[in-house]
Amino acid sequence: MAEKHIQESLEAQFGTVQKIIIYHRTRALQNVNEESLLLSWEVGHYVSDRLKSSEWGSKVLTQLSEYLRRSDPAMKGFSRMNIYRMVNFYEAYSSVEFAEQIATLPFVESIVSSEMTPFQITDKEDEKIVSSKMIQLHSSGNEENIFVSSEMVQLQKAEPMPRILTLVNWTSHIEILASCRTFPERIFYMLYANKERLNVKELGNAIAKDAYTTILSSPHSQSVGFKQIYPNNSYDFKDRAILDFLGLPAKHTEKQLQKGILEHMKEFILELGKDFLYMGSQYPLEVDGEIYKIDLLFFHRGLQCLVCLELKSTPFKPSYMGQLEFYLEALDRDVKRSNENPSIGILLCESAKRQVVEYALSRSLSPTMIAEYKRQLIPKDVLQRSLDEFCSYLEKRK
Repeated sequence: MAEKHIQESLEAQFGTVQKIIIYHRTRALQNVNEESLLLSWEVGHYVSDRLKSSEWGSKVLTQLSEYLRRSDPAMKGFSRMNIYRMVNFYEAYSSVEFAEQIATLPFVESIVSSEMTPFQITDKEDEKIVSSKMIQLHSSGNEENIFVSSEMVQLQKAEPMPRILTLVNWTSHIEILASCRTFPERIFYMLYANKERLNVKELGNAIAKDAYTTILSSPHSQSVGFKQIYPNNSYDFKDRAILDFLGLPAKHTEKQLQKGILEHMKEFILELGKDFLYMGSQYPLEVDGEIYKIDLLFFHRGLQCLVCLELKSTPFKPSYMGQLEFYLEALDRDVKRSNENPSIGILLCESAKRQVVEYALSRSLSPTMIAEYKRQLIPKDVLQRSLDEFCSYLEKRK
């Protein structure tokens, strides 16, 4: 027993060392990311100024890219396309429109309390650049050389880079800028990708699935019990799922819905969110000699709990809650392991009216939630209000 206690104590101490390592590695990566973004910001600013003042034409960017490649073959990531991306990055996020959008979100102030200090050109560095009377860029399109007078090189200070941009890396910014047109969308995906620790592929999938509309347009449909049992839950349980990949007819049964999900389980789990592990369909529960079957059973790795998912091809009815809570009680008594947290129940319905959902969940002490799989187009003003709510929600989770 003593040896076991010593071993457990050592492992706890080792775990502390591991946490220290992870913490500082994360900070190091964040610093690298900030410098990488500042590089793109400063290059974008400089090139943008040259293009706007008509000092450079579009061909000069090709020449610039070739010049950098010739000067330092190890300098990667400065193709003509990538330089244009840097210009787009700077122009989009240094704009008045973006600043006004950020100003409407009180949450942003708490995570971006100060702005990044961009790279400053010192007097000596200034002299090095200006000391050259002429800068020669060889034109690949013709034989003439393009000369730019050093007096034309105005080393103007760039606008400070908003710290919110440091929430994601450069490749994620490329994905967001290419796929999202509005600033509310772009801000949402920065916050969402950071919160869910999405890589670029996962972020692209979230954008393709329109997570912006799906998450922000959904009512908060978690029970009182859910919020009490999981007060610090940092995982987003979607209360609207887009199941267009199932190819369901307008009128369909629960069996058709379940069959479609089973045939597209990979896509369904991606739609549910990260950390869901599929355990079975029509999962049997025996209570007092009778067999009851759960439509779909999952395990959530992050929350370390069973997740019971019941399917309804009809609009939500309050009577559905009794069946779901019965299943949760049976799971917790007979299936849940001692080291696992209380089971969560999700009702996935064809639709759900906001007020009916609110009434049904207001006194439920079980960790339950109601979701719908009906796709809807949401007005922009509703999405803007929802973005404000989403930001406030993230602020409370800090």
